[in-house]
Amino acid sequence: MRQGECRRTTGETDISVRLALDGKGRAEVATGIGFFDHMLEQLARHGGFDLAVTARGDLEVDCHHTVEEVGIAIGRALDAALGDRAGIRRFAHAHVPMDETLTRVALDISGRPWTVWKVAFSQPRLGTLDTEMIEHFFRSLAHNAGLTLHVECLYGHNNHHIAESCFKAFARALGEAVSRDPRAAGRIPSTKGVLKD
Repeated sequence: MRQGECRRTTGETDISVRLALDGKGRAEVATGIGFFDHMLEQLARHGGFDLAVTARGDLEVDCHHTVEEVGIAIGRALDAALGDRAGIRRFAHAHVPMDETLTRVALDISGRPWTVWKVAFSQPRLGTLDTEMIEHFFRSLAHNAGLTLHVECLYGHNNHHIAESCFKAFARALGEAVSRDPRAAGRIPSTKGVLKD
């Protein structure tokens, strides 16, 4: 089973993440930010991952440090779980509707971190999660996992639906990209022969 862990302790947060790529979609998540927990549960369920996240952060300040550090920790756990990336599909995309909303995610487990974010929210927060932190979460995760990530909400107006469709589309695309490609015969899917320094 491909698994990764990350523990990060700073003066602002204490984060622990365990990630199993070949899981059952189970989530044990406690960040102190209810809507964020709900989104991380979507990531596990729709990606087919087992994900455990515990976070203690300075939420009396705001949610920024906690969300950012969870993104970093999940990205590093994903990087560890992928190892040298041999035998994976590498590229994937997903379109996920949620009622009036449709979001597209395309990604490449390239080793070259890059994020294109084309998602707009019309309210500043969902529960106690600042909506601007959703982009920051994905950027932090992609940078630390070595993903090229494109996220675009094609249309929609309900902010909850927009956020949830982003997480579900990312989960579906990531689940496909990390899956084993039977045609690859265990090879690294790159003509360079390496996807990780």
